[in-house]
Amino acid sequence: MRTRDAVARDYYGILGVSREASDDEIKRAYRKLARQFHPDVNPDPEAQEKFKDINAAYEVLSDDRKRQIVDLGGDPLAPGGGAAGPGGPGAGPFAGFQDIMDAFFGGAAGATRGPRPRTRPGADAILRLELDLNETAFGVEAPITVDTAVLCTTCSGAGTAAGTHLATCEACQGRGEVQSVQRTFLGQVVSARPCTVCQGYGTTIPHPCATCAGDGRVRTRRSLTVKIPAGVEDGMRIRLAQQGEVGPGGGTPGDLYVEIHERPHDVYSRKGDDLHCRVTVPMTAAALGTRLTIKTLDSEESVDVKPGTQPGSTLRLRARGVPHLRGTGRGDLYVHLDVRTPTKLDADQERMLRDFAKTRGEEVAELSKQGGFFSRMRDAFNGHA
Repeated sequence: MRTRDAVARDYYGILGVSREASDDEIKRAYRKLARQFHPDVNPDPEAQEKFKDINAAYEVLSDDRKRQIVDLGGDPLAPGGGAAGPGGPGAGPFAGFQDIMDAFFGGAAGATRGPRPRTRPGADAILRLELDLNETAFGVEAPITVDTAVLCTTCSGAGTAAGTHLATCEACQGRGEVQSVQRTFLGQVVSARPCTVCQGYGTTIPHPCATCAGDGRVRTRRSLTVKIPAGVEDGMRIRLAQQGEVGPGGGTPGDLYVEIHERPHDVYSRKGDDLHCRVTVPMTAAALGTRLTIKTLDSEESVDVKPGTQPGSTLRLRARGVPHLRGTGRGDLYVHLDVRTPTKLDADQERMLRDFAKTRGEEVAELSKQGGFFSRMRDAFNGHA
């Protein structure tokens, strides 16, 4: 069976960027995918695996040296830290060439990069929040529950058990990397690779914290209150600075993004800051005119339906919509009128309606067994008087 690291992974393909993508493009692609596949948003097990791949791809492509290895056909996350190929972990066709590149670009003796820090910034987190139209329109303070990594209070992020400390790595003497000498067609080349004993940190944890297992952080569920401003729309995100994931080693937390999802309203539909609703009025009311009482989001308004109003007419109530998120004022409320025609008439009602039609000079076809308007048209075409 081929293992996950048997071949170099396509980190560019995982993030959906080109090999010429800039650092900003890589970062934007990562944040977009991370928000989509984060376990707090998408609990699907496959999405969680995808999230791990996304983090690994960003870790590689945001590091210039690791990205250089990828561009040469290697996989910096493969066992051995180099290209993964038929010759075993790190022994791919570009392994020797990478040593030469190290010699020319900072990998030679005397040009050490030093150990990498254990404390690193945390990742951003995203949370979906469903709100009613009244809440998005006028704002609300909403309680939320967040499941993220937080600082380990037992070791305060150090990762060590009480009374113990980090120890200098004996394999690399605290440098975080080990050097090796290799003969190439250019001569003897000295290259440096991350120490596999300490993983490049330069230190080890002889006695890890029992609470966080040396990571300096633990996952927990906590409650927050987020202030939703008036006028937010569906799909908008509210940023809570440093309320996301605490980084490894107790690093600075990332940000928490609260994504707004507006529930459908029973009466109103929203388009930007304007509201729309439909009201049915009888045919007689549309013909004679009437006054309607409209219940808006925060009040009751009287609106006049003028005599002779036609089906599909729209009434506009200014500044009765949603408050503008930026600036002052509100959107408008549009009332769309559906004129209802009666479906059943008794004999008196039908007679009065026909008499009314006659006074207006409107001929109304009679539907009867003996025939009506269309029957007379048929007879006319057939030559009957």
